[in-house]
Amino acid sequence: MSKTHLGHRARKRFGQNFLHDQNIIEQIVDVINPQHGENLVEIGPGLAALTEPVADRTDHLNVIEIDRDLADRLESHPFLREKLTVTRGDAMKIDFNEFVNPEQPMRVFGNLPYNISTPLIFHLLQYTDRIKDMHFMLQKEVVDRLAAEPGSKTYGRISVAVQQACRVTAVVNVPPGAFNPPPKVESAVVRLEPYSESPTPVKDRQQLHALCLQAFNQRRKTIRNNLKGLLNEAQLNQLGIDPGARPETLSVADYCAMANYLTDQKNPHE
Repeated sequence: MSKTHLGHRARKRFGQNFLHDQNIIEQIVDVINPQHGENLVEIGPGLAALTEPVADRTDHLNVIEIDRDLADRLESHPFLREKLTVTRGDAMKIDFNEFVNPEQPMRVFGNLPYNISTPLIFHLLQYTDRIKDMHFMLQKEVVDRLAAEPGSKTYGRISVAVQQACRVTAVVNVPPGAFNPPPKVESAVVRLEPYSESPTPVKDRQQLHALCLQAFNQRRKTIRNNLKGLLNEAQLNQLGIDPGARPETLSVADYCAMANYLTDQKNPHE
């Protein structure tokens, strides 16, 4: 099957780096393990490095592409056009409910542009009850942040947000030479599997995300200082949280307890 890098230049504004290493591509597709009849959604298919081998193993694929030239190329692709539904647009602004199939939860995957990976993951957390799993190629340091444990330098608000909602597994490391042009960073593929019941339930995810944004805003300060105006020392003590702790030492469960307390304060009769 012909690979179609010819004549398309990577565009900086879309953060494009095209995957070309066949061994790495096969490893990633094996990890995704697409099956016939599944509801597959690819973000940023680009030059179809993952799209072609995934389409070989399945009958239909939804793809989201922001680059008009690439979307045109996919729609006229001799092998793929019969199997693809191409949605043109920015994945950050797309309502993923349009891909929902009551029989088949979504399986989302993609080689994500590094400049939008964090906000895009936050966007997708809105749909986790309709998603079976997500496989994303990301900067390795972003994968490290997603999987980080409390107490580590890389643990932060995205660690809490994603671990509250999903089981996180790093599955494949990808060297810069697997891309054209090679990025200046290491990459990795992460698997995110939304929980049907989270081990750390939260009543309002937006409240959790807002709390974490404030808590991690100044990592060197104590949680008491960072959450001034939201929770006072007595309330933190009541929740079993040391007001003198630094934000990166608190667990996902601690953040969920604080978020749930704030939600209850707003809705005292529920």
